[in-house]
Amino acid sequence: MRWSDLLRMSINSLKRRKLRTFLTVLGVVIGTASIVVMISLGLGLQESMYAEVEKNGGTTGLTVTGKTDGPMGSAGTSGGASGEKGQKYVTDDLIKELRSLEHVKSVEPVLDLSAVAVKGRYEGSLELCGMTQEGLRSINLELEPGGKLPDGDSAQLELVYGNAVLTNFYDKGTGKAYWDTGEVPDIDLKNDNLFLILDQDGYYQSRNTPGAGASESGDGTSGSGTQGAQPQAAPKKYVVKGSGVVAGGMDSYNTDSFKVYCDLDKLREYLKKEFRGRVIPGQPSTKSGKPYSKFVYSSAKVQADDMEQVEELSAAIRSMGYNVETNAEYIDSMKKQFAMVQAVLGGIGAVSLLVAAIGIANTMMMSIYERTKEIGVMKVIGCGLKNIRQLFLMEAAFIGLAGGVIGNLLSLAMSAVVNTFVSGGSMGISGNLSFVPVWLILVSTAFAVFVGTAAGYFPARRAMALSPLEAIRSQ
Repeated sequence: MRWSDLLRMSINSLKRRKLRTFLTVLGVVIGTASIVVMISLGLGLQESMYAEVEKNGGTTGLTVTGKTDGPMGSAGTSGGASGEKGQKYVTDDLIKELRSLEHVKSVEPVLDLSAVAVKGRYEGSLELCGMTQEGLRSINLELEPGGKLPDGDSAQLELVYGNAVLTNFYDKGTGKAYWDTGEVPDIDLKNDNLFLILDQDGYYQSRNTPGAGASESGDGTSGSGTQGAQPQAAPKKYVVKGSGVVAGGMDSYNTDSFKVYCDLDKLREYLKKEFRGRVIPGQPSTKSGKPYSKFVYSSAKVQADDMEQVEELSAAIRSMGYNVETNAEYIDSMKKQFAMVQAVLGGIGAVSLLVAAIGIANTMMMSIYERTKEIGVMKVIGCGLKNIRQLFLMEAAFIGLAGGVIGNLLSLAMSAVVNTFVSGGSMGISGNLSFVPVWLILVSTAFAVFVGTAAGYFPARRAMALSPLEAIRSQ
């Protein structure tokens, strides 16, 4: 029997039992869509991770941090780290040394610290990230129209705000923020000047000291204290302006949503002016409590010239006594976690497809019992057992194919709905929540066909085992 004859007979047989075929295909549709949608959620997380890594130097990126003997473990986390001997800090000397290593493409220092911003009745915390002009360009910030990177030559400190920074501001009168009221603070980050307080401890102490006052003009004066209380002088407030805002809504999330970027040299200038003769918060100190002799950065972003040299380069930097984290190591670690997540999600969806396989087997068995005489006639006129087996396996495969194709179309529609109405930012990730690659569609369709064919195997064997004479005599 020719393949064209088998194909025609299979299709006609399925058409004669439309309702049963429809219900069986529906089971495969649900199973296939469940698997694809579940796995697509895991792939969405993975794609978000890849985008984050690419933004931070890709697979050739390394992050170098200091190492201390104290309990804090690394430089730039506490001003209480004392003693210079035996400590490893990220300083200008280290930056120069790293740039001289083989296979190093670039090295850029990074300074992270917290500050307070005030605008009218609003107050909020800022996570400042100072970077060089080259470093700022390397992270490829996507800004809203009209925005630009901070100008290091500007008279004022210019800031690039993350798209969700406004959620950190609260009304000083009520103490409520955006997440409490749903009201956006009346601040235009693009055009409004803000007062920046670098000395957070001094600012909060001055507010809590009876009789203390803070001048909005930024002259550093304070009000007179009450009798018997020594007022704490309010720290200086620096007028800063925004040069841009990261693209995205307040409720969407990306790696830059809550960061505030600025020029490193200008920030360093402001810090030295504010804390002249004192220890800058986040900077180590000597045993006597005096400022450390060199300025210490939070970390250094190192870019290797080739991915093959990353491991060798990281080993060389570790041998110098510094902590090193590579994006390649981060990717390997996250891949293992995502593999587990996708296995769990795929297993949940596979249960639906298993149920669908049972439905296919049941449909094929019922078809055999209903077509017993037809099978007997086929055997009597010389149809081989191989052709009979192929006929029933082809019918089962058609059910799997139809269910797989429709299931994938349904999963694509569901993925589009999820990405449209459920923001990845609300789930704590950047990008889309669901991602359906082409290979997943092809694999899931092939798997549905395989499941359908496997489910039809035993019914096909049952059809082959029927006696021709008994089959013809059956009613």
